[in-house]
Amino acid sequence: MANSSELGSSSSPHLPSAGGLLSASGLKLATLGLILCVSLAGNVLFAWLILKDRHLHRAPYYLLLDLCLADGLRSLACFPFVMLSVRSGAAWPHGPLSCKVLAFLAVLFCFHAAFLLFCVGVTRYMAIAHHRFYAKRMTGWTCLAVVCMVWTLSMAMAFPPVFDVGTYKFIREEEQCIFEHRYVKANDTLGFMLMLAAVIAATHLVYIKLLFFIHGHRKMKPAQLVPAISQNWTFHGPGATGQAAANWTAGFGRGPTPPTLVGIRQATHSQIKRLLVLEEFKMEKRLCKMFYMITLLFLLLWSPYIVACYLRVFIKASSIPQVYLTTSVWMTFAQAGVNPILCFIFNKELRVCLRWDLWGTY
Repeated sequence: MANSSELGSSSSPHLPSAGGLLSASGLKLATLGLILCVSLAGNVLFAWLILKDRHLHRAPYYLLLDLCLADGLRSLACFPFVMLSVRSGAAWPHGPLSCKVLAFLAVLFCFHAAFLLFCVGVTRYMAIAHHRFYAKRMTGWTCLAVVCMVWTLSMAMAFPPVFDVGTYKFIREEEQCIFEHRYVKANDTLGFMLMLAAVIAATHLVYIKLLFFIHGHRKMKPAQLVPAISQNWTFHGPGATGQAAANWTAGFGRGPTPPTLVGIRQATHSQIKRLLVLEEFKMEKRLCKMFYMITLLFLLLWSPYIVACYLRVFIKASSIPQVYLTTSVWMTFAQAGVNPILCFIFNKELRVCLRWDLWGTY
């Protein structure tokens, strides 16, 4: 199978008019310019808000900060060159080395988002299913280790094609430097596409498991009314309210230590914080909802392009409509700017912090 650039040059018998090309190029430039502005403004604002507000100095927001910074860097490093190629008439005006660098960055940021969203899904499951372990181990240093691991895996996926001649090229139909997806018999990108699909699928499986865990622990046992036991008017037992024991602890009690307090130490503040109370559970659920919406939107925006890639890999001499291919590529570009919008929509804590930092009111 010929590569996609050769397909694009010979598969359309009727060339579009000059006016149609100009209008299509203008629409592409306007759309990509809007995506670039929204991405830079939203991700910079989000990073500033997390770094400034101490209430957001927690593990979930550290990971989200890395995701937004990567999206901002992707917009700043890749999108202006795509706009230059559109203005040049779907041509690459620079050398092959710069094309390989830009393709490397595009693949790096794509796999970084996929791997990081998977790690975020695992931490969300740990935060609800194993909260004591999560509260003890998920510190700032742990988040730094996770971020370094994600960048290392992304580098490992994006770096080998740099040395493989003919893998990173300028694809005219996509107007960007990216993988050259060829037929499976001459293909060297199938493993990368399978890895991306596997990571996305594994992330959704983690959230499905979390949903089953929440649903399974939603069933509460009915309250059993057991009468309290009294020894010198200090009630204890399953039916006691605990007020007598509290009075004895405060120094108002008389007589020996109530049986409910024998051998029990006072809980420290750090131990209390590791218990997942109702308010913390609701907060963790809201964070899970926000992160899952980011993961779901990542899947929706990248799926059309992944389908187009698999068509070129598995179907010999496949012809993909140019409108579909352009729309799918621009949808992947839009993914770099939607995360801050989703964060502010589905996270009340972020909206409150933003109002306080900007206007001084909650």
